Amino acid sequence: MLLAKLITPKKINWLDCFRVSFSVILIAFFFPAFSQDNSPYTRYGLGDIVPSTNINARGMGSISAGLNDFLTINYNNPASYASFQAVREAKSKKLAYGRAILDLGVNIENRTLIDPRVATGKFTTSNALFSHLQVGVPLRPNWGLSFGLRPMTRISYKINKSERLYDPNSGLPIDSSLTLNEGDGGSYLASLGIGHRIVINSKQSISFGANGGYLFGKKDYSARRTFVNDTVEYISGNFQTKTTYGNIYFNMGLQYHAQLDSNTILTIGAYGNIRQTLNASQDIIRETYYYDPNAGYTRIDSVYESNNNKGKIEYPASFTAGFTLQRIPGLKKGGWLIGVDFSQAKWEDYRFYGQADSVRNKWEVRIGGELRPSLSAARKSYFGNVAYRAGFFYGPDYIKVKAKLPVMGLTFGLGLPILSQNRFSPGQATMVNLAFEYIKRGNNDNLLKENMFRISVGFSLSDFWFVRKKYE
Repeated sequence: MLLAKLITPKKINWLDCFRVSFSVILIAFFFPAFSQDNSPYTRYGLGDIVPSTNINARGMGSISAGLNDFLTINYNNPASYASFQAVREAKSKKLAYGRAILDLGVNIENRTLIDPRVATGKFTTSNALFSHLQVGVPLRPNWGLSFGLRPMTRISYKINKSERLYDPNSGLPIDSSLTLNEGDGGSYLASLGIGHRIVINSKQSISFGANGGYLFGKKDYSARRTFVNDTVEYISGNFQTKTTYGNIYFNMGLQYHAQLDSNTILTIGAYGNIRQTLNASQDIIRETYYYDPNAGYTRIDSVYESNNNKGKIEYPASFTAGFTLQRIPGLKKGGWLIGVDFSQAKWEDYRFYGQADSVRNKWEVRIGGELRPSLSAARKSYFGNVAYRAGFFYGPDYIKVKAKLPVMGLTFGLGLPILSQNRFSPGQATMVNLAFEYIKRGNNDNLLKENMFRISVGFSLSDFWFVRKKYE
């Protein structure tokens, strides 16, 4: 019995996994409450598109089409789920053990808005945001399942505007006013996916997979106007529109794997989604209000209110294709990986209650790579076990206000293993993935430029599960 305990990998405590997952889900909604992000560009479309890949890929320019790693979860391309580690018993061909993965991450952002027309026109803000929570489970060799939650877009802005109002008929001045424009919201995707690999021969295989889930979110826009006058007291007005939406969402992916020699693997991948329709419900509010610093906004009178107005949001189709070429580390020579992706999204098909917005079709090129030291270096020092990553991406943003909004980013990343000394749990493996991104959005032709520095921290925790005992 003692021998069985020594050689049998420890099973996962699923109650602990549930507790961790539930805590991170709470963090996902708790973090934005303390976010101080303030970007006027989030006003358009469904808001800012948040990073769409896990932290591992983000350090490599966010390449993902041809990426697969049994210690992390590439939720962009569900075909990668087939690469989750699973081993059969030699005689019975039953599943001997598999490696389950819990992959989660957070982002810390520092964003600077710059008005190119004004030398002192700068605004800087920082925030911490939830990145993703994903669980991966091998069902059997060449079959994998993954489920989780991640944000898709984010809306967060607050703009004060002081202006002089004029009578549209006579052109005579009316009075001065202060208008506070606020926006809040964003979208999340709760998904469940499965992937399967078909072995063609000893050197070739093809994987395919699909994600299905529920895409949901909200858009809450308001404009609060107050007149400024020394002798006359005006009542403030609020013009607000609240929209919630959601519906079933799905995407599919493929990966082709070819072993070029004993240590080199080529993977070509693609994934995408078709145009999809989200069901929406909208509340329109026109009211007068009183503001108290302690009590907040208090309604005085409802001028107009219309609730539960049903409508549709057209979510655009998107497609990504790319490849990775990987050299597995040897005893004396280190390993490497290079990859290229090209993505495109048809945002000109986006409609909100039948109306178009200031958006355009988006494309992006991503280039990235990874270096790993040799196996002999890994035995000599901790840094011989670290993965070193770098990447680049470029393309126009999907938001278009008067001029195209170019986006360029440089990335650097590290994969830091946590080496376990627990001999009772030899299957445990923990990776801390770090990604550092510097992103420039816009130029002097745009109303606003943005410079952003983002640090992302990902935790990939895995252990063997479904272990069959060899001894009693």
